[in-house]
Amino acid sequence: MAPLRLRIEGRTFRDTKNREVTLRGINVAGDAKFPTSPSLPSNEPEHFYEGDNVSFLDRPFSIDEAHIHFSRLKRWGYTLIRYIFTWEAVEHAGPGQYDEEWIDHTIKVLRLVKSYGFYIFMDPHQDVWSRFTGGSGAPMWTLYACGINPRSFPGTQAAWVQNTYPNPAEYPKMIWATNYTRLACQMIFTMFFAGKEFVPKAIIDGKNIQDYLQDHFVGACRHISLRIKEAGDLENDVVIGWESMNEPNRGLIGFQDITVIPPEQKLQKGPSPTAWQAILTGSGRSCEIDTWEFGGLGPYKSGSTLVDPEGEMAWLPADYDDSRYGWKRDPGWKLGECIWAQHGLWDPSSDTLLKKDYFSKDPESGRKIDYEYFTNKWFMSYYRRHREAITSVHSDAIMFCQPPVLEIPPSIKGTEDDDPNMVFAPHFYDGVTLMMKKWNRYWNVDVFGLLRGRYLSPAFAIKVGETAIRNCFRDQLSAIRREGIDYMGNHPCIFTEIGIPYDMDDKYAYKTGDYSSQSAAMDANHFALEGCGANGFTLWVYTVMNNHEWGDMWNGEDLSIFSLDDKPLPLTPKPNDRDQKIPSTSITSNDRSSPAFSESRSNNNSPVSPRDLRQSLSTPSLSLLRTNTSAELGSNPGYRAAEAYVRPSPIATVGKVISYGFDLRNCIFTLALECDQAAAEDAPTEIFLPEFHFPRDGSEVEVSSGKWSISVDDADGGMIQRLRWWHDMGKQSLTVKGVKRRQGTSLGEEDEAPGYLEQCRQSGCQLM
Repeated sequence: MAPLRLRIEGRTFRDTKNREVTLRGINVAGDAKFPTSPSLPSNEPEHFYEGDNVSFLDRPFSIDEAHIHFSRLKRWGYTLIRYIFTWEAVEHAGPGQYDEEWIDHTIKVLRLVKSYGFYIFMDPHQDVWSRFTGGSGAPMWTLYACGINPRSFPGTQAAWVQNTYPNPAEYPKMIWATNYTRLACQMIFTMFFAGKEFVPKAIIDGKNIQDYLQDHFVGACRHISLRIKEAGDLENDVVIGWESMNEPNRGLIGFQDITVIPPEQKLQKGPSPTAWQAILTGSGRSCEIDTWEFGGLGPYKSGSTLVDPEGEMAWLPADYDDSRYGWKRDPGWKLGECIWAQHGLWDPSSDTLLKKDYFSKDPESGRKIDYEYFTNKWFMSYYRRHREAITSVHSDAIMFCQPPVLEIPPSIKGTEDDDPNMVFAPHFYDGVTLMMKKWNRYWNVDVFGLLRGRYLSPAFAIKVGETAIRNCFRDQLSAIRREGIDYMGNHPCIFTEIGIPYDMDDKYAYKTGDYSSQSAAMDANHFALEGCGANGFTLWVYTVMNNHEWGDMWNGEDLSIFSLDDKPLPLTPKPNDRDQKIPSTSITSNDRSSPAFSESRSNNNSPVSPRDLRQSLSTPSLSLLRTNTSAELGSNPGYRAAEAYVRPSPIATVGKVISYGFDLRNCIFTLALECDQAAAEDAPTEIFLPEFHFPRDGSEVEVSSGKWSISVDDADGGMIQRLRWWHDMGKQSLTVKGVKRRQGTSLGEEDEAPGYLEQCRQSGCQLM
């Protein structure tokens, strides 16, 4: 059996040459959340409820365009892709009806990825359950299976959905996430994770709704995994593993009193009902509900509003044709009635609440439920089912375990679940910047520290000054990583989502081309990632259709590092300097006294012509595509703060990485290693060194021992500049100084930066 391309050894990823691998990744692609046919971004109301007759074919992008995107991401230094797909994409037509055409396309995309050398893990993505509850993920039929009517959500406020908002352009920013605390999601997630305990009457096709939903979701994932295996050349070579579920949520499980907002519910925005008020409005009753806004220190009450559904109910009517999808609902589960009333939680005849603590204790054990209890019992029960389904097909699959966001991880250290082939996959966002859509250089908040009770008062969690803010981000990520080790065991940690909003300050950057705020925020997040000790990350997000008008085309979010209305970072700092020549030989440095020394093998001057380059890259152009964005928002394209995310990083290192980091302001990269052996000639330490920051004729390299070489590689389908370092054993250090420049500047009226192919034509370059 051939060695695995990537394997786990304790808390470390290793390649076939036993080097430590640092994974620098990106989520691909944000567009995968909504269909291609009909095209239904979340601002499009037409055909929204025709959820059975959709197609996700050509998500994340078409085969013809795939080379453009993969070569672009490769040149930006990414090695890992979190491959986004939704349950709806594969099983939208009805239970058990898989879209094989979409799967065929997925196989073709994954096979194409192979030529670029990316590692891929599959992400069965969901946000607040489904497009029909204001997010993405599950197919529409799952809502009907749960007994609720998505067409009634606008009137009952069971979910806030941009597609059905009166004016989608005015959909409140970031309100989509509050759907986790509204009726539809609270009910569905309770059913999905603990239906057998809390909704025992919900029987469909002879199964409790919990098993029915989980069987179909896990079954769809397993079917895709099986198709990948049957492809013959993708398992392990391309697809290294699977994530469990994006951002799972407990629903109502553990609510101690449904008449109050739980103290742990930190996100409130717009009308913010208690669970009891949500049940009432979902049953056609009117309620006066508190309204909330989000300020610099979190949510604050701003007033109240009357929510009056005028008798409309969120539940499916009694005369609904339940034969539509071919299932058989148990007679004990009555349509036209609130499911919670059917379980004795309240009396609809008098609107009397009978069991406000219905969700507070485990019906089986009688134990009080908190979020940690939910994670250990119900989330882990689901995770085991998912893991077993995937590994029954892909036995070597690396399982990316993502517990509920910012909650205490499951206590599995030393148990059977302490799987050596598991990765801790948390998420982190700077909530202040994300919610306010503003980079505040003056203060921020240690949110994770607050959640873990590390401060006597919230005032002590405030960090003042940009240096303190950056250190705070790093310390929060470090604490999250260490918590994973403490609870889950000795596993690698990959932050599978982290990112920034680009539409800060009322889209100031789009009007001026000045991305300095975005550059500072992105750099602060990467400073934290580089300093926290994690094994890597996948940045959120790459969205093919992003533009300045609608952002990521989903719920007003705008986090994509790529936009059709901006220009990609050029190859070199002076993209329009026609006299600039790319050196025709790699730059090397030799230390003959080092045990790692051997004669350089970089003297092979085999040329690569533009024709050969075109053949190997296949449509590499990064030319700007114009959109219908207004002149105000589209006339000043910038680099989209690319200088902050296109940054140097270890790829594969001999020995243990002690620390590494990139000082963007001074353009200095540092790396420290602890090595128990010298680097072999065929397995040096390798570092991605972007030419924009480190042109080969303008960089200074200092090493503690050995020789080094900087060269541009045509390996893996993209021209990647790497620094290779053959060093001694023991403690080793490297420093690379590049070209300092101003951050976040506008392109103004410059000519469009030529792509790689054009620059090679201009310079007549040869690749070494």
